[in-house]
Amino acid sequence: MSKNLVRILCAGVVAFAAFALSTGVASASPDHPVIGIVVKIGGIPWFNAMEAGIKKRADQLGVKAFMVGPTSADPALQVRAIQDLIAQHVDVIGVVPNDAQVLEPVLQRARAAGIKVITHESPKQQNTDWDFELASVKGFGEAYAKRLATALGGKGEYAVFVGSLTVPLHNAWADAAIAYLKANYPDMKPVGDRYGVAEDVDASRKTALDLMRAHPDLKGILAFGSQGPIGAARAVAENHQQGKIVVLGPFSPGQGKRLVHDGVLTGGFMWNPELAGEVFVTLGVMVAKGQPIKDGMTIPGLGVVHPDGHNLIVDQLVELNANTIDALAKSGL
Repeated sequence: MSKNLVRILCAGVVAFAAFALSTGVASASPDHPVIGIVVKIGGIPWFNAMEAGIKKRADQLGVKAFMVGPTSADPALQVRAIQDLIAQHVDVIGVVPNDAQVLEPVLQRARAAGIKVITHESPKQQNTDWDFELASVKGFGEAYAKRLATALGGKGEYAVFVGSLTVPLHNAWADAAIAYLKANYPDMKPVGDRYGVAEDVDASRKTALDLMRAHPDLKGILAFGSQGPIGAARAVAENHQQGKIVVLGPFSPGQGKRLVHDGVLTGGFMWNPELAGEVFVTLGVMVAKGQPIKDGMTIPGLGVVHPDGHNLIVDQLVELNANTIDALAKSGL
């Protein structure tokens, strides 16, 4: 063998080793899979908590798992992040979709490459092995509808915010809430269409201000998306409407604590995003190892599951109000 060929082969080995170390291929094995999880947007409290859960569970199970947080809630950025994970040859891709339909082709490519896919907040996703939800659509939507109706005395105009018009779960919650109010509280009326601003504090604040000007009888805002309640509550404070307009929605307790105590953010329900991060890793390890998920089995973080197709749906609602918010915020959420 010539010296040049030896040098070429050695260079190839070094290059592959560097690639493997950078991508996680070197550590991948059935017992130690590599799991990459793409969330809607990085740097906000909700997904910071999810990342903490991912790291915690990965350390417990001795596997490599990491979160990728795009700089904005843009489906194209999620597609790019998933493409990068496919190129890295990870074992499992997790994703919290901004737009389920936009992600279908790239998730199909991932599965065709032998990568397992797990989604969250996207129960109608087609190209996934499992989707898990910590709240059922009906239970979550109706919990908000009942709380809004109680707060408004069963009468008044309300607006609905969602993360975007293409986020499946947010819109499903909105559908459930609106349907419940229509059936049980005919004197409560939604204003306009739903507004796709609830993953952007500034956009939700501006939309709430616009709605207050256009609808002087507006009494409530249901904001399904972690930034929507924050932005809407800031608008209520800015317009000195505390006590006059009710704002409800899921949000990070640490981010919304002051607004709750100031009386401009009424509260809501959520599930624990840190727990969701843990479940991503737990399920990721199970599917990587080929472990079957069966009706009636207990899965850490989910409890007893009853699969519905590829959906694992449980109800683990945490109430957000002035009495619970401090403890939840102190826990790091």
